[in-house]
Amino acid sequence: MKVIFLIKQIRKKENMTLKRLSQKTGISTSHLNDIENNLKQPSFEIIFRISQALQVELNQLYEIERKPP
Repeated sequence: MKVIFLIKQIRKKENMTLKRLSQKTGISTSHLNDIENNLKQPSFEIIFRISQALQVELNQLYEIERKPP
């Protein structure tokens, strides 16, 4: 099972730059970029801050990729 974060898709849909998301969350653009590109797994606190900045529910920020049985 792998968690895939949909932050980039939602951010782009809202026409928000990484820089603006960084300003709204207090998270560096490089860290946000790593999260968006699945290079880092964010903590719950970071996911919560991102959801608030994007004004979406927490569960909208990720999906779970499951391997077939």
